[in-house]
Amino acid sequence: MISLDEAVTSRLESHGQRFEVLVDPDAALAIKRGEFDGDLEDVIAAEDVFEDADRGDRPPENMLEEVFETTDPMAVIPEVIKRGEIQITADQRREMMEQKHNQLVQRITRNAVNPQMDDAPHPPDRIESALEETDFRIDPMEPVETQVDDALDALRPVIPIRFDEITVAVQVPADYAGSAQAQIRTFGELEREEWQADGSWVGVLTFPAGMQNDFYDLVNEHTSGEAETRIVKNEDEIGIR
Repeated sequence: MISLDEAVTSRLESHGQRFEVLVDPDAALAIKRGEFDGDLEDVIAAEDVFEDADRGDRPPENMLEEVFETTDPMAVIPEVIKRGEIQITADQRREMMEQKHNQLVQRITRNAVNPQMDDAPHPPDRIESALEETDFRIDPMEPVETQVDDALDALRPVIPIRFDEITVAVQVPADYAGSAQAQIRTFGELEREEWQADGSWVGVLTFPAGMQNDFYDLVNEHTSGEAETRIVKNEDEIGIR
């Protein structure tokens, strides 16, 4: 279950009766869209249905039976969410907007590059400042994933930006290959790998272009800066300079 501080109220009024449940806001939206595939118990703050959640008052069981044909809270809760409205306070809205704004900036930073600077990643503060120059405003009731395209459309007149992937080949010296390759290979999609005769390891990975600096930091950390890398322009090019 989640804490009360994390929950929002979903409210349904039917047959002259009010029904309220306490649920995670993102899960509530997923349930409303028919996209939720998790465990309901993990996203609710109480395994109960209320007439007034603030006071803890419960509706009569006969009303639950009349409206939902069951008195089982775990069967009623998703129905209240699907058929009702999600209520959020001003503080909850502000907190949700801030959280989703940060998630949006992180997602764009990890995936976007500057095509005018040899596809170099945009730092988070550049994305932040550019967004402030646009009229884009995050919707706290929508998933971040569905708002990325609108944010990019708003950003393009302000900064050169595009989403892209990058493929990088890395060669790890034999002294570090055993432990380093285990960390490096999970960073992105491992396209291919080869163990060389001298015990070194070569891997070719594809990942969001905005994560280049994170990748190089990881490689340097696990190889004491002795690994070699190069950007792969086509699938036949795996050599290391």
